[in-house]
Amino acid sequence: MNPSVRAIAGNCKRASRALASSTSERRTGAIRAAAKLIEQNLPSLLVANTKDLDDAQNMLAGGEITAATFERLRLTDKKIAEMTRSMLAVAELPEPVGLVLQRTELDTNLVLEKITCPLGVLAIIFEARPDAVTQISALGLKSANALILKPGREVERTASALVEIIRQALKESGLPEDSVTMVTGRESVRQLLDMSDIVDMVIPRGSKQLVEFVQANTRIPVLGHAEGVCHIYVDAAADPDMALAIIDDSKTDYPAACNAAETVLVHERIAGSFLPRLAERLYSRQVVLRGCEKTRAILAGQQVEAVADADWHTEYSDLVLAVRVVNSIDDAIEHVHAHGSAHTETIVTQDSIAAERFLAEVDAAGVFHNASTRFADGYRYGFGAEVGISTSKLHARGPVGLEGLTTYKYVLRGTGQLAHSYQGPNAKAFTHKRLPTA
Repeated sequence: MNPSVRAIAGNCKRASRALASSTSERRTGAIRAAAKLIEQNLPSLLVANTKDLDDAQNMLAGGEITAATFERLRLTDKKIAEMTRSMLAVAELPEPVGLVLQRTELDTNLVLEKITCPLGVLAIIFEARPDAVTQISALGLKSANALILKPGREVERTASALVEIIRQALKESGLPEDSVTMVTGRESVRQLLDMSDIVDMVIPRGSKQLVEFVQANTRIPVLGHAEGVCHIYVDAAADPDMALAIIDDSKTDYPAACNAAETVLVHERIAGSFLPRLAERLYSRQVVLRGCEKTRAILAGQQVEAVADADWHTEYSDLVLAVRVVNSIDDAIEHVHAHGSAHTETIVTQDSIAAERFLAEVDAAGVFHNASTRFADGYRYGFGAEVGISTSKLHARGPVGLEGLTTYKYVLRGTGQLAHSYQGPNAKAFTHKRLPTA
């Protein structure tokens, strides 16, 4: 094993202990300082990003990355402003560490508390996402977690520049610089995944292949999702104008995002009138349509590609949309469960009974009624930012913010009590009295 990677991880582990005992004011101050320094260093960040873009252009030409990945990599003045705004929003969130969730008197002067605490060391492996550095650093510091960042080679210069700025802010704020660290090179990924003695959670952000590789090659808990195959079901009782607007926003606002819609399901009762309007609107937005046989028959004469059965589970991450005509809400729910990725699913309908049934029966991290799938986002949920979106049912689900980066410990304060005293024929009795937490 490369000793430098393990040394970096070991330093991060030691920093995590200091971070866990630091004050909220100091950690919040470091986040604000980092946001200010990023704004001040905007020209140098754009220079670093331009160098990454130049190399990525060759990777794009060689088919190593997609056009969507290339666009995620690009920094602009506006995007940097959004990154710093997100960091400042995290800084303003309530303190997530040290909260007393439960307080119980076991006996006189023997009190048990359930208290929130950080997970420890997080390893984040990401591709072409400069904003992952700022989002995760802000959330990590706010929740007192130390970070090991592993960027893809296409974003290394940009990520390195951002990490150096954040480390400078940590130093100026009196916190260990190694609270945020970075490693590079493909081999470092395997090394990190083998460090279950140091790393407490791995968060992959990138392609399906990356996430599946991480999940298959570590014993460390993994938080994330492999795909974002999101659906919109247009019910027979849908407002067609509303449905058109929601589909347009869900698909074209940012087609490379994991919360962009990939499939639209339309009830057969309205398909004949709705699909031509949908095609007209989306063609004007340069969206390529792919459809089932019924869709293609209704849109005969228009360029609608056929959808193979395997393609229904495709995350296009581009201006491509699959369309299927369904005969009922049951058919729609069945399709979502057969082909969805448990990310985000939407129903558009004016029928409250149908809406509530969809919301209750669809098993996904986010289930929406009359709203764009693009709302599945930590910032839009009010989390300030997110480290990623989890489709797991355990620990954290959906956009993962501060709460998903904390766990809890039980703290018992006594005055010399012994467990033996509560055993046997003359055992003392527990009071088990619930006490106020504030």
